[in-house]
Amino acid sequence: MDTLLHMYGTYKQSIGFLIVAEYLDISIHTRSVLRSFSYVVYDLTLASIFYYIATTYFQNLSSLLFYPAWALYWVAQGCILTGVWVIAHECGHHAFSDYQWLDDTVGLILHSALLVPYFSWKYSHRRHHSNTGSLERDEVFVPKQKSAIKWYSTYLNNPLGRVFTLTIQLVLGWPLYLAFNVSGRPYDRLACHYDPYSPIYSDRERLQIFISDAGLLAFTYGLYRLILAKGLTWVVCVYGVPLLIVKGFLVLITFLQHTHPALPHYDSSEWDWLRGALATVDRDYGILNKVFHNITDTHVAHHLVSTMPHYHAMEATKAIKPILGQYYHFDGTPVVKAMWREAKECIYVEPDEDEKNRGVFWYRNKL
Repeated sequence: MDTLLHMYGTYKQSIGFLIVAEYLDISIHTRSVLRSFSYVVYDLTLASIFYYIATTYFQNLSSLLFYPAWALYWVAQGCILTGVWVIAHECGHHAFSDYQWLDDTVGLILHSALLVPYFSWKYSHRRHHSNTGSLERDEVFVPKQKSAIKWYSTYLNNPLGRVFTLTIQLVLGWPLYLAFNVSGRPYDRLACHYDPYSPIYSDRERLQIFISDAGLLAFTYGLYRLILAKGLTWVVCVYGVPLLIVKGFLVLITFLQHTHPALPHYDSSEWDWLRGALATVDRDYGILNKVFHNITDTHVAHHLVSTMPHYHAMEATKAIKPILGQYYHFDGTPVVKAMWREAKECIYVEPDEDEKNRGVFWYRNKL
């Protein structure tokens, strides 16, 4: 394994494919248009069935069942739409098909329908994959060093404060990240995913950021027309609340993938691509692993080979475990318990106590 850790050199981001594909000779890179679309059809069919049941039958329920039925619909629809988001995420990685134009078309439509700026997110997320675990260059969930912790953190370092913090993260974390790059890397000015001239993007990417914004505006206009026809309450119940659940899941999933007491972060003196890619952890969401197309329990493999379709990810994960050994991270702690533990124990990072590894940082919680 030590040899593998030093093989990154000129290979860099292809090393993941070399480890999994060349060494184990398994066909994980094959992308099938038909198979990929089958998951889109499956998810949208389930979403349509849930919508039909809610809008056709809920109005006839007694008051005793009416509100629990809507709560069940919100959770179920939110889970299914999170799966739709994952497929669009796959399009952003060029893992949906062999055709970039098809991936971008499908991704733009699906993400716009979930109020996500597709190309904007695609490019910032690509930089996250290129710089995972780097304290200077990673794009999302970049931990703070102790010196950067705000004065009020001490007052939130208790059960009530953690409930408040987690609630804000799950409800507002996604829109704050898109609008203000909250929890992302610092830039010398406002970094906004909706701004084509944001410092996140290069000159050659700006046109596509405009296209992302156009997609959002088109879908927002459609929602406006729907509100005029059906009413605000109807749209909020049918679409708005499930969308909030999707955004909450996106924050939770990303948070738990990259936040764990056993995961290191690195400064520029120690970071390299392979080290960063392995500084992630697979989690177990039970039945939701399948609903979320295994983005939850195959994340390590995804960081090694991001262009791999999700339907090969379980195969790849099983293959890399014996190769990576101790460098493969999995935590089967129940999700709610894990969320609470990580919020309690992973407040900031500090350098390793060994002077030889001062560029390696670990999570700490003593304020």
